[in-house]
Amino acid sequence: MPRVRRVRGEALLALALLNIFVLAAGMVALDVIEARPVPAEPTPVTDAEGVAAAEPATSAPADPDRIADILDDPMSASGLEDGLSGYVVDAATGETLFELAPDTPVTPASTTKIVTAITVLAAVGPDHVVHTEAYLDPDRNRVVLRGAGDTTLSETADSAAYPQVATLSELAESTASALAELGVGSVSVGYDDSHFTGPATGPGWKPNYVTEGSTSPIHALMLNGGEIDEDGSGVIEEDEGDRAVDPPLYAAEAFARQLERAGVSVEGEPTETAATGDAVASVASAPVSALVEHTLLRSDNNMAEALGRIAAEEMGEETSFAGAAAATARVMADLGVGGVDLSDNSGLSTENRISPRALVELVRIAADPDHADLNAALTGLPTANSTGTLGRNGRYSPSASSHDGAGLVRGKTGTLNGVSTLAGTISDRDGHTFVFAFMANTPAANGPALDTLAAALSRCGCT
Repeated sequence: MPRVRRVRGEALLALALLNIFVLAAGMVALDVIEARPVPAEPTPVTDAEGVAAAEPATSAPADPDRIADILDDPMSASGLEDGLSGYVVDAATGETLFELAPDTPVTPASTTKIVTAITVLAAVGPDHVVHTEAYLDPDRNRVVLRGAGDTTLSETADSAAYPQVATLSELAESTASALAELGVGSVSVGYDDSHFTGPATGPGWKPNYVTEGSTSPIHALMLNGGEIDEDGSGVIEEDEGDRAVDPPLYAAEAFARQLERAGVSVEGEPTETAATGDAVASVASAPVSALVEHTLLRSDNNMAEALGRIAAEEMGEETSFAGAAAATARVMADLGVGGVDLSDNSGLSTENRISPRALVELVRIAADPDHADLNAALTGLPTANSTGTLGRNGRYSPSASSHDGAGLVRGKTGTLNGVSTLAGTISDRDGHTFVFAFMANTPAANGPALDTLAAALSRCGCT
């Protein structure tokens, strides 16, 4: 699974060229411009042929028989028949257009993050923020850094990044001002990582997930999702930067550096301790809506696990893998969505099970005007050959057989050994919008094979 990369705002021009995915019959517009700034790519989405117009070209309904015919050849060619399941509906009406074992729960990989996104948005709302705080223990003359799950916390600011993140430099400056008012010029530094409970790695996680860099152990206090900022720029580029061995300690060391730069003398090395006394300074994360979009676009495993715990805390559950799973189950029950059984919230767990129907239902719920607070679960979906996990590794590129879907497919990807999944929305050349989920659980599973199915629907002309 991909590492985190900070999203730069310079691609607004490319995104302004797009005007796609408008849902009829009161559904919200799936205009990719609403998905926030994302990186420009060397093969921009606008080279796709037949990009759908904002208004449907026809009012005639899509024909399920036509869709079955369109999917028959790419499914046969995919080599995935024995392990493939799928579900496609009309986005506006919910009419079933294609189904293949739609109610069979299978290993979802990172399409789990759609469930997580909706869970946290439903639990805390899109405007909720997470605070990282500095506490002063005057008896010990010690400042303690305490995290609460903002894994996008950075040491310094990157003014071009989206979302704008909380920084330790800002927290240190505020802390230094507070200490100056109290006449304190020298402190020791501690750190408190107790906000999350339970194991740091999840049920069904393979040992190599951490060592290969797919994720860091789960902590409430970490910088850049646990990755090391090698040049101090505040930007972690794709596939650059090793994982910190001890993410909370790494964050505390960075805070101590920033305190020194802010004029506070720091004695000794940071030590783990409980935060006591009063909070003297605080920085806030981007709102949860932006954190959700970031998580979906980048497939950020650490942020996804943090979002699950943020929901769990709000709902009175433990801030652990088990508590986050319990909170997720409660939200799914409230929404009337079955077919979801999770052990983690990132999708790294091989124990997770989600059905294609559940993913489709959740995407439709996120697009429903009656659930406007959940819209970020839709606007954060990557766009084929343009953004996020669908904008790299050659997916939907001009050299790919799936290129017809460039700009017309938006979806969350999922990849584990023997697992490939894709769920989201497709616009076809007749102006129909489909909500879909294709899920392969077989040794031959791979993303490009699923891309050909989505691309076939995009060029369908399915009336």
